[in-house]
Formats: sequence, C-alpha cells, structure tokens
Amino acid sequence: QVQLVESGGGLVQPGGSLRLSCAASGRTFGSLTMGWFRQAPGNEREFVAAVDRTGRTTKCADSVKGRFTISRDNAKSTVYLQMDTLRPEDTAVYYCSGRQGILIRSDPDDFAYWGQGTQVTVSS
Repeated sequence: QVQLVESGGGLVQPGGSLRLSCAASGRTFGSLTMGWFRQAPGNEREFVAAVDRTGRTTKCADSVKGRFTISRDNAKSTVYLQMDTLRPEDTAVYYCSGRQGILIRSDPDDFAYWGQGTQVTVSS
C-alpha cells in the first residue's frame, strides 16, 4: 500500500516562504496523480494544487496562483509544494494526497491516498 509522509511545515512570518515535501513509499509513485490540500479549523478541506504523473501538467487553486508551485521528482518518489509570499489565511494543516488515474482532479473524494498532514502557520 502507498504511504505518504509530509514534512517542511512550521511557523513563518507573512511574506515568507516554506517548502513542503511529501515522500511516498512503494513502487507505484510514478503512476499516481499527486495533490496538496489544506484544512483550517472550522473550514472544509480545500484543494491547493495537483500535478500529473509526469510532472508536466499542474493545476493550482485561484487563491494560491502565482505564489505556490507544485512539482515532483519521480526518481525520489517525492512531491513538493513551494509556498512563497505566504499570508495568514494560508494557515492550515497541509495534506499530501495521491490517486490512480491520468486526469488531474481537485475533489478530495477522488484521492485515495493521504498523508498525516503538516501544520503551516503564518503569523507575525
């Protein structure tokens, strides 16, 4: 079974940057579409970004376009989320996720594999 482990979260000041990593176990990473979601207290889990199996196609939520970048390294079985110009409203638990399939999806129900999450707090 696929296991996903996020890292890189922490406390950062507004305008700062963080780089999240998600390491995947198993031999099937290259067959997975990968995504990042986030959830703040009292909010629903929301889509942040996703990348196709090859890393050539990405999709980002409007709220993070121009600030966040998703990428992957299939040789290392790792997906990344580079977060720049962070805002307090970016504060949330960030989850790495994966799904079988060719198409990029933004609905969390379409993703079968999930990490435990990593906390990102943006505050001065």
